[in-house]
Amino acid sequence: MPPIDRSRLTDLIAAEQQVYTAAHPRSRELFAQGSNLFGRVPMTWMNKWTGGFPLYLDHARGNRISDVDGHTYVDFALGDTGAFAGHSPRPTVEAVARRMGDLGGITTMLPSADAQWVGAELTARFTMPLWSFTLSATDANRWAVRLARLATGKPKILVFGYCYHGSVDETFAIPGPDGKAQSRPGNVAPPVPLDLTTRAATWNDLASVERELAHGDVAAILTEPALTNIGIVLPEPGFMEGLRELATRYRALLMIDETHTFSAGWGGATATWNLEPDIFVIGKSIGGGIPCGAYGITTEVAASITSHTDAGDADIVDVGGVGGTLAGNALSTAAMRATLGEVLTHAAFEHMIDLATAFTEGVQATLDEFDVPWSVSQLGARSEYRFARPAPRTGEEAAVAHDDDLDAYMHLAMCNRGILMTPFHNMALMCPETTRADVDRHTDTFREVVGALYG
Repeated sequence: MPPIDRSRLTDLIAAEQQVYTAAHPRSRELFAQGSNLFGRVPMTWMNKWTGGFPLYLDHARGNRISDVDGHTYVDFALGDTGAFAGHSPRPTVEAVARRMGDLGGITTMLPSADAQWVGAELTARFTMPLWSFTLSATDANRWAVRLARLATGKPKILVFGYCYHGSVDETFAIPGPDGKAQSRPGNVAPPVPLDLTTRAATWNDLASVERELAHGDVAAILTEPALTNIGIVLPEPGFMEGLRELATRYRALLMIDETHTFSAGWGGATATWNLEPDIFVIGKSIGGGIPCGAYGITTEVAASITSHTDAGDADIVDVGGVGGTLAGNALSTAAMRATLGEVLTHAAFEHMIDLATAFTEGVQATLDEFDVPWSVSQLGARSEYRFARPAPRTGEEAAVAHDDDLDAYMHLAMCNRGILMTPFHNMALMCPETTRADVDRHTDTFREVVGALYG
C-alpha cells in the first residue's frame, strides 16, 4: 500500500471543517462565550473534540445525542464508557428520582440497603468478597494503591507503558531507556520523579514484568485486562495468567482495573477470562451516569490491612486518607442498584456483544476492500480501529500509530454524517439501546469516509 496522500487528506479535513463550522453556529457561539471557564469548557479534555470547538449538549437518551443546533447523532462514544448503560436509562432515572424525591436523602453519611445489594451483585460478577465505594475509578485506584502498600509493606506499584487508570499520580509512567520508570509525555506536574513511586513494564512482555518485580519493592501490579485508552491492545495468550503467577511468586498483589474492560461481558474480563485479582477496581458505567466507583478486595488482603490497623500502623476509619464524604452516598448506590440490576443484564450484554461483532466485521470489510493499512480490535461490546497493521501488541506500538490528521478527518467526517466516536481515540461502544440499523449506518458511513481517502 503506498503512503497516504497527505495533500488529499489536508483537503478533505478542510472540507469537513467547513461543513462542521457552518452546521454548528450555536455551539460555536457558546464556546466563544465560555471565557469564565478554563479552556472555555467545563473540563479541559472536552477540547479534545475535533472541529475547533465542541458540540454543546441539548439532550440525550439511549444512544442518541442532540446538540443545541438541532442535530441528532448516533452515539458510539457513550461518555467514554460513563454511559455504557445508555443515556438516562429508565430504571436508573426512576431509582434516582425516587431517592431524591419520595425517599429523600441524597447524601447522609449513613449506609443504605442499596449499598449491600450492590456489594453482593459486584461479588457475583467479579468474585471479590469485600467492597468499598468511591465517586470515580480514579479514586478507587488511588485508595486501593494505598491499601496495597499497607497490606504488603512495599512502596511501589508496577504499571504498563501507556496504561490508563484515571488521574492517579503513580500511573503516568512509561519504561525509560535505562529501565527506570519515567514520566509519560504530557504528564502535568508530577509531584515526585516517577521512579520513586512506580516501576513500569511493557504490555505483553512478561520478561519486562519479572525484571521489575525482581527488585522486591512492588506492592501491586496495576493493570487493565487489555489496554484501552491507547486503542484496544489485547493481551496475548498466557499473558494475564503469567501476571498472576509472577505476582504470586514475588509476593505482589494483582490489581485489575475493569473500568473500560467491563465491556468484555456481564462479569467483565475477570469472569470471561477466569482472572484471579487480589484487588479489583471499577467505575463510570455501573451507576448509569451518576458518579460512582468501587474497589473490591479478597479476605486475605482485608486480613492484612486489619492487622496493620489493629496494630495502630494506619487509620482507615478517620484520617488515613482513604475515603471521601460523598463516597457511597445514597444516590450513587441507588443508581448502581438499578443499573446493574435492570439495565446491564446478561441479555443486554449478549445483545451488545453481537452488535460489536457486526461493527468490527463492517470495519474490517472496508479495510479489506480498500487495502487500508489499519486494524480493528474488539473487546466484548467495544470495538476500535487503529492506524496500524498488524494491530499493535504494546502500548508503545499503539502510541506510535497515532496520527493527528487522520484522527481529525475521521472524527469530523463521521460527526458531519451524524455519528459520534470517542474523541480521545476511535472507540465505539454499544449500549442496550443500540440497534443493528445503527451499526449498519456506521458501516456504510465508514466505507464512504475511508473510500474518499483511499478509494
